[in-house]
Amino acid sequence: MKKTLLLLLLLSSFISTAKVDQQAVDAFIKNTAANNNLDEQAIRLIINQANRQQSIIDAMNRPAEKKKKWFEYRAIFLKDKRIKGGVEFWTKHQKVLESVSEESGVPIEIIVAIIGVETNYGGNKGSYRVIDALYTLAFDYPKRSAFFSKELEKFLVLTHKEKISALETKGSYAGAMGFGQFMPSSYLMYAVDYDKDGQRDLLNNISDAIASVANYFKAHGWKKDQAVVHQAQISKDYKVLQKQKLKPSLTVKQLNDMGYSSKQKLDAEAMVTLTQLQQKNHKEYWFGMHNFYVITRYNHSEMYAMAVYQLAQEINSLKLL
Repeated sequence: MKKTLLLLLLLSSFISTAKVDQQAVDAFIKNTAANNNLDEQAIRLIINQANRQQSIIDAMNRPAEKKKKWFEYRAIFLKDKRIKGGVEFWTKHQKVLESVSEESGVPIEIIVAIIGVETNYGGNKGSYRVIDALYTLAFDYPKRSAFFSKELEKFLVLTHKEKISALETKGSYAGAMGFGQFMPSSYLMYAVDYDKDGQRDLLNNISDAIASVANYFKAHGWKKDQAVVHQAQISKDYKVLQKQKLKPSLTVKQLNDMGYSSKQKLDAEAMVTLTQLQQKNHKEYWFGMHNFYVITRYNHSEMYAMAVYQLAQEINSLKLL
């Protein structure tokens, strides 16, 4: 029985690495050590304990943003429980949220909604070992191998710099970590040590996580007290437009001339993007402003940005009751 179990374990280990080019792995280890002044043997020890997981590749191939319509995607996040959870989170961490919002210019409800969408306020920070996720995607996901190889390198730098366990840290199937689900490169660049304890801990320290989400938005150009979106209407002879880029590229006047308008009086020269979202029986049209684009820097999806915005609005409304 013991021999059979050992054989199965060895076979499982072989299968998990069978699709990985070991020469590429070796080159990665050497380059990462040389480029970041890290100990090559220490990196090799970590990488040798990483496992390729097919479930990670499967998850990458079916993200909700690409498979679901807006009304289906929206229903995931705009639930009473998540809205009430946002109010509870806000109340519990109000002092930190007020301080961070005042300094960054990012509204409290947006910060709360991001953490709500990403991890349900810390309730689901991910069950995959980050090292496994990044290893799998770096060496057996060709279409994004370059991106995830870089993130794996940044993860190794991060764990060394912030004294985080490279083998025990868990996150999403894409390697995102903590309350706000930061990728390693974003963690290194935007994380904040809010409580000044000498460590930027986005995994367990909620104050650091809150400040870091706000800092991410501030660094990407969030404009204080400006709108995120305005709902639009169409005229009978409106021009049908293809899906627009996330970055605003049309003026309000241009969209007005094509049959799209907003009840709010907007600057005719303001740059916007037209966001089209599919409800069950009709389409919704929105003018996405600069701050809407900033939200998409967190996740490059208009549905994601709209879910964050609408969850934020619902949380704020309930908090004010």
